[in-house]
Amino acid sequence: MFEGAAVVRLEDGSGRCAGRVEVKHQGQWGTVCGYSWDMTDAAVVCKQLGCGSALKAHMYADFGPGSGPIWMYKVGCRGTESALSDCTHNGWGQHNCNHGWDAGVTCSEFTGFRLVNGSTACEGRVEIHVLGTWGSLCASHWDLLDAHVLCRHLDCGFAESIPRGGPFGRGTGPVWRDSFHCDGTEAHLGQCPVTALGASPCSHENNAAVICSAGSASLRLVGGGSRCDGRVEIFQHGTWGRVLDDQWDMQEASVVCRQLQCGEAETAYNPPKPQRGTGPVGLRGVRCAGHEANLTLCNTSLPESVLAAGFAEDVGVVCWGSRQVRLVNGPGRCAGRVEIYYQGSRGTICDDSWDLPDATVVCHQLGCGGAVKAVGSAHFGEGSGQIWLDAVNCSGAEAALWDCPAGSWGQHDCGHKEDAGVDCSEFVTLRLENSDGCSGRLQVFYNGTWGSVCSNSMTLKTVSLACKELGCGDRGILETRLPYGRASGPAWLDRVECGERNSSFWQCPSAPWDPQSCDDLRDEAHITCTDHLHGDTGLTEEVAAVTEELSGQFVGKLSW
Repeated sequence: MFEGAAVVRLEDGSGRCAGRVEVKHQGQWGTVCGYSWDMTDAAVVCKQLGCGSALKAHMYADFGPGSGPIWMYKVGCRGTESALSDCTHNGWGQHNCNHGWDAGVTCSEFTGFRLVNGSTACEGRVEIHVLGTWGSLCASHWDLLDAHVLCRHLDCGFAESIPRGGPFGRGTGPVWRDSFHCDGTEAHLGQCPVTALGASPCSHENNAAVICSAGSASLRLVGGGSRCDGRVEIFQHGTWGRVLDDQWDMQEASVVCRQLQCGEAETAYNPPKPQRGTGPVGLRGVRCAGHEANLTLCNTSLPESVLAAGFAEDVGVVCWGSRQVRLVNGPGRCAGRVEIYYQGSRGTICDDSWDLPDATVVCHQLGCGGAVKAVGSAHFGEGSGQIWLDAVNCSGAEAALWDCPAGSWGQHDCGHKEDAGVDCSEFVTLRLENSDGCSGRLQVFYNGTWGSVCSNSMTLKTVSLACKELGCGDRGILETRLPYGRASGPAWLDRVECGERNSSFWQCPSAPWDPQSCDDLRDEAHITCTDHLHGDTGLTEEVAAVTEELSGQFVGKLSW
């Protein structure tokens, strides 16, 4: 930040990188009006604070109304400024606004990503810069979807492999135990859900790594629901351009899918008008035999007479690798209605013969541990659109749901009232065991049952984030008196040590999940959230219903 720039801070958020934007002018702190506030403005704030990239621009006092002057109004940043005060605005204190419009931002805690010790800038050990410190990433939950996001963010194409065993040497700094849960479409890792709570210790022998496609990735697919479907674009002469053709078919689509390592081609198509590109044309007219390794190895020098005879349009492909599974309409990432993305559209699964081995495959595929329960009868609400699979019959060992025996795609005798769902062991939530939901013994729901959280090493920051997670405000105290008797069941967690970098309770480091984390009644954490009257309290009806149903149905084996 250069001399003369106004100091900025974020207030009433979960940490120094999220909150209401406040700026200091003439020795006094004031707010910024959210009128016309957007992601470009938010990005400048995050950059000025060293808080990485902007995840969200808040316009309507999402972090509560401030007080004092409203210093800036109609902020207009270009994104290149070093400080918010460099951006255009209406003049200090000149506004037609009130504190109900106070602007806020949520920044990523991750301020940099790089690959080190590789032979090129597009392969190596994954290192992440977290609020001033570079460290290696633990490989325990690192997968290809996470790696694809990183490669794309680094302008390195897509991930070809994620080698294990430390091929790029040992790091020297900390090992971050964060687990990213990307679906592959995010612009950078900071946009992916992330957890660290309960993660096992990790050493430099288990560092995450990736080999990206780099220069060979001269193609990309845009506008689809994954990196493996969408409109085809080619990178030439420093820019991305559209691919146009008048006889686009499966031969050309097969080459594209193979080049992008997306499996076999399922569909070759011309996008409808709303999905067509508008930028420069990179390639016009191409004829492939279908066995080529690269689209540029096909015949791209068609005579003008051939090009003139046809009507060249944008082209698209759907590859086998575009298929995805997700859980929706549940109380968390690891519980919900099962939906599959197939041939460019999302659909559900019929619950005929749906059982625990089927649910196990889904949970493993999503990195959500094992299956606690397989549910049917639209337990998580009725879906819409296609019902893609019926009579699924997994053994439980398959790598993906579509590897299981099942009826043909789209063939079924079901309605959406039979949509299947799952509850996975890594569905987690919190509660405070008391009538008002905002004070009492702190408990966590994990692997299908409630258990205590131990108080060893617990800080006020940990208490604050627990209160926030419960909708009980963002302040609390750790009680020393113990008015409640010890409940039966496990004590799941100990040494939950939330720090400045953590914006969510689930991101905090802790000892690994263990049903015997503490034995002494005096070690159980009891907290009281001190400003819970300002928000909703306790478990939502949806979460309470799921946890009540699953409690006592502890199916999966514990693994530690």
